[in-house]
Amino acid sequence: MKQGNLVTAVLIIGLSPAVLASELYRFDPSGSTIGFSVHQFLGTTQGKFTKFSGKIEVDYQHPENSSVTAQIDVRSLDTRIKKRDDHLRSAEFFNVEKYPQITFKSRSVKQTGTQSGDIFGDLTMHGVTKTATLRVKLLTALNETNRTRWSVTIDPITRRDFNLMFAPATETVSGISQTVAINIEIEAKRAE
Repeated sequence: MKQGNLVTAVLIIGLSPAVLASELYRFDPSGSTIGFSVHQFLGTTQGKFTKFSGKIEVDYQHPENSSVTAQIDVRSLDTRIKKRDDHLRSAEFFNVEKYPQITFKSRSVKQTGTQSGDIFGDLTMHGVTKTATLRVKLLTALNETNRTRWSVTIDPITRRDFNLMFAPATETVSGISQTVAINIEIEAKRAE
C-alpha cells in the first residue's frame, strides 16, 4: 500500500496573512480514510486500514518547509473477510509480527497550485523503503476552522517492490494484480 503514508497531506494554500507562522495538525481517523483496491480475476478487492496516526506541520511563510509524517497499524487491515485478512496479516504476506507499521515521512513539499501540491518522501512497508510522491489537494481552507480536509493521490504501488508476494504457486493461481491503487482522504485537527 501509504500508503500511504500513507499517508498523508500537507500544503499551504489560500492562507490569510493573519495566521500564525506555523501550525500543527493531527490526523483524525474518525473522519479519514486510508484505503486500497487490487484487481483479482474478474473483480476488485477493496480494503482499508482502520488504525493510523499522523501529523501535518504547516509553515505558512515557507510552505516548502512544511512536513508530514504518518504511521499505519498494519494489524488494522480490513477487507471485510476475516479469513482473508488473517492470511494477509500472516508471515506469508504482511508479516505483522515483524513489520507492524507502514510509515511515510516527507522530505520536501512543493506547491503546484492555489489549492494543491506535491509531498515527496519515504514510504516504508514490509521492511522496504521507497520514495513516493503524494499529490494533495486542500478541500477546506486551513484558516477557516480548527479542522481541514485533504484529498491525496499516489501512483499505484507495485507489490513486488515491497516484497509483498505470496508463494509462487499461490501467485500463479490467485490472479491478484501486482499493482495496488491507494485511496486517501485525511481530516486533520489543529493541535491545541
